[in-house]
Amino acid sequence: MKKLIAIMTAAVILFSFAACTGEKAPEATTNTSASPTDSLPENETTESTNQQYDYDAINDNISSPDGKYEIAFVTDVGQLKDKSFNQGTWEGLKKYAYENGKTYKYYQPAGGDSATDEDRYDAMKAAADAGARVVVCAGFLQGTALKRAASELTDTKFIFIDGWVLEDEDGKPLENVAAIDYNEEQSGYLAGYAAVMEGYKKLGFSGGGGGTNAACCRFGYGYVQGAQDAAEEKDITVDMNFSWEYGSSFGASAELQTMINGWYAKGTQVVFVCGGAMCQSVFAAASANEGAVIGVDIDQSGESDTVITSATKGIRESVEYVLEKVYSDSWDDIGGVQTTLGAKDDAVSLPTATWKMENFTVEDYETLLRDMKNGEVEVDRDYEKGLKNESFPNVNLNII
Repeated sequence: MKKLIAIMTAAVILFSFAACTGEKAPEATTNTSASPTDSLPENETTESTNQQYDYDAINDNISSPDGKYEIAFVTDVGQLKDKSFNQGTWEGLKKYAYENGKTYKYYQPAGGDSATDEDRYDAMKAAADAGARVVVCAGFLQGTALKRAASELTDTKFIFIDGWVLEDEDGKPLENVAAIDYNEEQSGYLAGYAAVMEGYKKLGFSGGGGGTNAACCRFGYGYVQGAQDAAEEKDITVDMNFSWEYGSSFGASAELQTMINGWYAKGTQVVFVCGGAMCQSVFAAASANEGAVIGVDIDQSGESDTVITSATKGIRESVEYVLEKVYSDSWDDIGGVQTTLGAKDDAVSLPTATWKMENFTVEDYETLLRDMKNGEVEVDRDYEKGLKNESFPNVNLNII
């Protein structure tokens, strides 16, 4: 597999779109029409070089001359701009579309955080009816609706982010679905290792999805493993509050903020929060207690001064990577198979340009990441077995 960085450093091509009135898809909330920006976003760079790309300079809402939109995004629960998973997926999509002259549109299933499988299917169907050649669906909750949509809409290609291979009634893979997931456990490991090496001895993890979101669970399990290895290396013991079944809605809540407030008040120094908009509750608790936060999915340093680093995965870049497969007639590489992206693909990282580490150096981090890429540092992925059966002698793990 080519490195994702090959996509991230592609040359920028300028395009403009003619303006017209967009249409609202039935039974789904869609974006309204507007003209795109006239100029390319400034400071186009890559995550791997720790520089920034101005995704906000590309309009979320564009117009299509014929009312058709070639690339569509069906969101996960939460808002489009959730400062996390939805936002990262959308930014990768619209960047690719903008730079390659493709019309694009997003669809938020009716029902919001209470969306049903029927709501999700309706959004996918609306996207296909509006001319989408490819539909990007974010989040594991899309599985049931996506299986139905892909089975019926065989001429449409679907990208299942945080997904798995879907099968038809005969047990054969649906070849018009590309299943993309990540080695979140590697990214979580980097965060846990860095936190302990920085000097934190009282850690926390709060993950959404009610314990059923595999991505959040892998992040948390990797975090424990990284903290364990760093603590063992330093010959110390650290404490960790670990709430991996909290926040099934992934939303901010007074209850979550109260719980994390209690953690900080009792000595927790840094909390790794994993679960979309629930980060806002943790940011607020950290601000009130002069605590630190580790963000997730994308670089969240701009969202709160409390963020010391973020355990990222290459959501933006992977969306660009897969879309390039569509338009380079290389779909057979990814259709109907599982593609897992990790350190070897430059798809997990800590953004060193924005972190607030003082003791754990960039050089130390780059050495750790290199060892992970070449297999010298291995991180277990089986969180269900590991958290129940594995012992962590240097981590006092308080599972809540």
